Amino acid sequence: MKDDPRDRPAPFADDLTHPGPGLGSVPPRARFESTLAQQCLDGLWAFRLWPSPRQAPHDLATDDPGGEDPAAADASQAAAGGGWYPLPVPSSWSMPVHGFGAPAYTNVTYPFPVDPPHPPDANPVGDHRTRFDAPEAFLDGALLRLDGVDSAGEVWLNGRPLGTTRGSRLTTEFDVTGVLRATGNVLTVRVAQFSAASYLEDQDMWWLPGVFRSVHLLAHPRGAVRDVFVHAGFADGHGSLRVDVELAAAGGGGDTAADAGPTAAEVTCALPELGLAGLAPGDEHPVGPVEPWSAEHPRLYTLQVGTPLETVTLRVGFRTVAVEDGVLTVNGTPVLLRGVNRHEHHPDLGRVVPRETVLAELHLMKQHNVNAVRTSHYPPHPDVLDLADRLGLYLVDECDLETHGFGPGAWRGNPSDDPAWAEALLDRMRRTVERDKNHPSVIMWSLGNEAGRGVNLDAMARWAKGRDPARLLHYEGDPRSRQVDVYSRMYASPEEVEAIGRRAEEPLPDPAEDAHRRSLPFVLCEYAHAMGTGPGGLSEYQELFEAHPRLAGGFVWEWLEHGIHPAPGDPRHRYGGDFGEPVHDGNFVIDGLVSADREPRPGLLDLKKVLEPVRMSLDLPAGLLRLHNRHDFDDLSGHLLTWSVAGPGGEQVAQGVIGAHRVPARSEARLALPAQMSAAMTGGGVATVSLRLARDHAWAPAGHEVAWTQSEAPRALPPRLCGPVAPSAEGGQLALGPGRFDTTTGALLALRDLPLDGPRLTLWRAPTDNDLGRAWEAADGLPEATGWRRAGLDRLVHRTVAVEVAEDAVTVRGVVGAAGHDRRVHLVLRWQADDGQLLLDAEIVPGEGWPRTWPRVGLALTLPGALDRCTWTGFGPGPKYPDTGQAQRWGRFTSTVRDLSTDHVRPQENGARAEVCELVLSDGGKQQLTVCGTGFAFTARPWSTAALTAARHHEELCPDGRTHLEIDFARHGVGTAACGPGPLPPYVLRPAPVRARLLLR
Repeated sequence: MKDDPRDRPAPFADDLTHPGPGLGSVPPRARFESTLAQQCLDGLWAFRLWPSPRQAPHDLATDDPGGEDPAAADASQAAAGGGWYPLPVPSSWSMPVHGFGAPAYTNVTYPFPVDPPHPPDANPVGDHRTRFDAPEAFLDGALLRLDGVDSAGEVWLNGRPLGTTRGSRLTTEFDVTGVLRATGNVLTVRVAQFSAASYLEDQDMWWLPGVFRSVHLLAHPRGAVRDVFVHAGFADGHGSLRVDVELAAAGGGGDTAADAGPTAAEVTCALPELGLAGLAPGDEHPVGPVEPWSAEHPRLYTLQVGTPLETVTLRVGFRTVAVEDGVLTVNGTPVLLRGVNRHEHHPDLGRVVPRETVLAELHLMKQHNVNAVRTSHYPPHPDVLDLADRLGLYLVDECDLETHGFGPGAWRGNPSDDPAWAEALLDRMRRTVERDKNHPSVIMWSLGNEAGRGVNLDAMARWAKGRDPARLLHYEGDPRSRQVDVYSRMYASPEEVEAIGRRAEEPLPDPAEDAHRRSLPFVLCEYAHAMGTGPGGLSEYQELFEAHPRLAGGFVWEWLEHGIHPAPGDPRHRYGGDFGEPVHDGNFVIDGLVSADREPRPGLLDLKKVLEPVRMSLDLPAGLLRLHNRHDFDDLSGHLLTWSVAGPGGEQVAQGVIGAHRVPARSEARLALPAQMSAAMTGGGVATVSLRLARDHAWAPAGHEVAWTQSEAPRALPPRLCGPVAPSAEGGQLALGPGRFDTTTGALLALRDLPLDGPRLTLWRAPTDNDLGRAWEAADGLPEATGWRRAGLDRLVHRTVAVEVAEDAVTVRGVVGAAGHDRRVHLVLRWQADDGQLLLDAEIVPGEGWPRTWPRVGLALTLPGALDRCTWTGFGPGPKYPDTGQAQRWGRFTSTVRDLSTDHVRPQENGARAEVCELVLSDGGKQQLTVCGTGFAFTARPWSTAALTAARHHEELCPDGRTHLEIDFARHGVGTAACGPGPLPPYVLRPAPVRARLLLR
């Protein structure tokens, strides 16, 4: 090796303050398969931990493989004693499963003083060491590749410093030619949790240090293919191909060879499937006809790049991404992004996400009609790109950059606008683009996330567009959108999105900038914050996306909750603050469509329905099914239509197949319904039509449901009695039919032999994460739940005014309020009965002075815990709130009371079933309570709303031996105010009189 300043490195503690990129690595390049040898160095390494860089010894310049086979020991002793302990690589060392330190979560705030470029003194340093032999194939030239080191690494091989790593989620390669030996190689990677680079990586996630992606040794002699850049376009049924190839010079790493090994003239390219061979690199080649690549039809061809030394293989997708008249297009066709934001997280392994988990995630996305992913907020593991190419997902590939923690300080000292950081930011953009440039799934590069504005971002944009003009450029943080190709926003309200769709948004001060921005497609890079119960309002956004061609769609925040299991085998989840962090953002990290264990939340099921690529509706009087195929490319010939009919009670009475129909993409059709289906509807009920896959796909089997529609649910008749009976006094109680009432308070005590407690007026719900979010629409900006608490809705007190006994009724008049307030609700409960049933007419009238909204208006009953099974006719099988529950269908459903609840990591209101006309709670034997109405909502739980409100973690909820039933007549929407708008106007519950009728038996 030539002389290098790395031979005289600065002390590690001083190097960590360097604001520039890492040192000593070879220029970034693409990944590809090669016939040259490679060796994976993953496995059990030796590990030791130091409290800070100053306390870490200067002993890495050694050939001694100390700790190569460390004995098992208590990991908690590592920091104190500096001993070597076994640790897998890849890993995040602070995860509980490993036991070295603890995770820490912040969203915006840095977990250390904002004092750039200095990291704190309390800065854990982990030494990772392994020993390996290198076969002869590596000795003529080799590269050492590290795919992810968080946050800063110093890499030594056989006592020689190779260089340093920066950019935690970016690949770093070192030339090890001349340092590598045949046997007994000692590789050491010293990693600091924090460094100057940490100021660039404030990405709303856990701070988890370690060598968290794979380490490989790659044979790379002179003349090896150093880099390949494939340009594969598509237009008018034909492809175009240019393959730029760079060969390695002696030493394996850096410059193009001109005098050794294979030459550029000896490089040939071939597409065997198309019968193309001998294609010269660097030239534009017409190719065709070809099948284009898209998310709906991810057609890949195998490209071979050959030299006398090796053959390189890449998967090529022919596609062209463009903006045409302000509309995002792929292959000349407008496309709509049905997207999610995706972080990389595993509840046991931290940053390490096994390939099988990634594959299952992407399958789940496709199964739920997701076609796009924003890789928030860094380039993903390479497996994600390979799988997205194969399965069909559009990617917005985001640079490993976020400086959000400078925002609270008015962006003073922000690296995005500081020349001292220019090379670091540009280096991150280069490495993002160079690694991933050959993936057809990548349709946009993103400069990063929430990094403010500045000259360094402008430089990144210029470089990216110069290097790869065939892709679009994204960045949300500059509302002027000067350097980008799409106008991007976060959490804009539907009203604002609608104005943008019409190009009627508020103008920019500069006319030229305004004209430029109005020429761009619009993308909501984050919307519908999927935290806890919700998100609400998905349908309204999607309707806007589909109505205005300028709106290219959006990405729900986010795919995955970041819960952490507190110990191996412990299924509980922990969030910010649970590991003793002095600064943290609580459960804001628990905000996903799936749990950390990849279990779908109700919001994912709703999103699937909202994102359906085929809209269907039934016109039963005309005997027609109306279809709107909103696929961008695919017709419906690969799908099958099936139908079923449920009777008025929800029971299935008939089913059949409509068949397959070739409805072209972006077109509408009307299909005649089968005569058998119409005949089955003569007795009333509900018809359902389902669109299913007709054949197996890589991501789902044949029969998988893509879309569905139902006819209108039958309207329930108001409950009635056979004939009212008179009340009477019995044993110190008031008897009315099967009911027994307290003579003083009018409370219902029992229904025949079934003891009851209630009904009580309830206006409170255990606040959802969205209820606790900032109410953007309110003048004071306070969370809805703050207003509810201040009004005392969580501690209502009932006062009986009168119990009135008439010939055929008992009327209970009461006043409900909260201690310390003069606000009142007037409650009138009028009971009538026949021999087996109670009929309740409830009137709830609020007085003056209540807060702007109420969470609910309903009645609560406490029942014996033995009534732990329920059956209902209404919408299900899952929960439905005024602005959620799009995935729920009308029918008859059965569940245990326990299974009605959604086990959110932070407990909150959940699990309501809606538009119910009949509910039956039973013990599976003789005891049973039936409630009938004209469309109420209910929750039933083995714990009280008070317990649900008080709990901070799900496992704190314990059945108390009772069943707590709440029946709602009006409900406030859910919204997405955890980070976005609250409930939209149609779903806001204002205090107002409510009248309702129920039948109990």
